[in-house]
Amino acid sequence: MLLVPVLVVLILERTREASYAAAAVLVLGGLSDGLDGYLARRHHMSTRTGAWLDPLSDKLLVVAPMLTLAAISRFPWWGAVAIVAREAAVTALRAVRGARGTSMPATEIAKFKTASQVLAVTLYVLPLSSDFGPVRLAVLAVAVAVTLYSGADYFVRALRPTPVP
Repeated sequence: MLLVPVLVVLILERTREASYAAAAVLVLGGLSDGLDGYLARRHHMSTRTGAWLDPLSDKLLVVAPMLTLAAISRFPWWGAVAIVAREAAVTALRAVRGARGTSMPATEIAKFKTASQVLAVTLYVLPLSSDFGPVRLAVLAVAVAVTLYSGADYFVRALRPTPVP
């Protein structure tokens, strides 16, 4: 989460070197997020604060550079709007559920969603030739589809009746 401002500044530099550095920060942020979650679960070190901060850091890692790129016309607005809308809706759902004393743990599809978003944003951060335009667009389309599917999955799970003991 601390690297997000650095990431935004690197994107705004608009040089090849800064773009490569931003891509490295983004990929390292995504990998460290996955590793820290794995280690916390493996060593039974999960905390309530960590359970709250982890999804927030995932969102910031993706949304901040994505909106920065969209603002400088290097990322499609339709993709940014779809991803931000899903993230806001699921964050609101988790807040409501948390206030009621129930949690909504991350699902495998949500973890894949984050990875697909990081990949899509990284491809738009990198100073690739226009030949990669269709690849970027295809990866973004997959990321948006997975993002919307995982959001729908959270809402379906939230609406299911809770079993009575």
